[in-house]
Amino acid sequence: MNTQTIHHLSHTDLDGYSCQLVMRYTQHKLFNYNANYGAEVKQTLELILQKITNNLEETTLLITDLNLTAEESKWLNSEVEKLNNNKKRVTLLLLDHHGTGEESAQKYPWYFLDTTRSATKITYDYAKEHFSLDAPVWIEHYVAIVNAVDLWKMEEHANFEYGKVCMRLMSEMRELNKIMFPLEDNHYKLSLLLEATKYMELEGAPIVLDEKIHLLKKDFFKTDKNDTLDNLATSYIVKLLGDAKDEKTIYYKGYKGYLSYALGNTSIIGNGFLLTYPEYDFIVDVSFKGTLSLRANNGVNVATISKEWCGGGGHPNAAGGRIIGFKEQYRYDLVKQQIEKIINDKEAVAGELEYKREA
Repeated sequence: MNTQTIHHLSHTDLDGYSCQLVMRYTQHKLFNYNANYGAEVKQTLELILQKITNNLEETTLLITDLNLTAEESKWLNSEVEKLNNNKKRVTLLLLDHHGTGEESAQKYPWYFLDTTRSATKITYDYAKEHFSLDAPVWIEHYVAIVNAVDLWKMEEHANFEYGKVCMRLMSEMRELNKIMFPLEDNHYKLSLLLEATKYMELEGAPIVLDEKIHLLKKDFFKTDKNDTLDNLATSYIVKLLGDAKDEKTIYYKGYKGYLSYALGNTSIIGNGFLLTYPEYDFIVDVSFKGTLSLRANNGVNVATISKEWCGGGGHPNAAGGRIIGFKEQYRYDLVKQQIEKIINDKEAVAGELEYKREA
């Protein structure tokens, strides 16, 4: 197979990320995406299709460890056909092991289903044959570990136990937000999985990795001096927020704000951001359910903003509320569209107001 661009969508668990770890050893240009089931899959596929539409390169849309519903498969098949009819040269391939995808697998030749292997094992075997896989010697053992734990093969005791620790490693990597920082979050998870492969041949390997998890996470976020994991991760996230200022800045009645989505820990991260970037008057974090958490540093009364936006309230530098009717999203651009519509509507109704920090 000639070198080409591969847009790779995979699940958000150990098996899903391990498919992407395998694919990094192919000779292709890779773009990774991750999604859980439900609306998140469709929204992410829509994003990928947008990117393919804007690119002239030969492209493979690879989906691993995710089964599509019959409706999703029909929609995706139609969208890819449209692209190819428009001379986009797109190959569609899905590699999965969930039996719930059987209806789609029977209908579409691009839908490969095998319930006897994990998605990582399927991807590994397929990549060896079709994607010019140039994998290191340890990859086969790692694939066996993921296969054992994902299919719950307890009889493969050593692989199963090590896989259990790898599963916990993935489930505890919650420091980054994959919607706000999809590339960085994917890099974080694949980097620590790669680190985990270094211990799988050691005596007592599951215990060794279990005791290393905290240090591996700290090492990823550390830049110079040592600190607590919370502080290291906060500094890392604040820098990511700053790097994305152009995309995530909003304005309300002349005040400059920063919009984050499902970031959490607003008191620490938000205040850290405002101290690092004093040109911002406020930061607002919106949760999946539309709950607002606003922070300021004496530049604007966020309690007033919260009241005007959604009838919320709080203190001048810390306030909150909830947007009734907020539509949960899995793409940042769609969240920003909702919030900016609220801002524009409120500005049109209220007109110019001056916010002052209450004494």
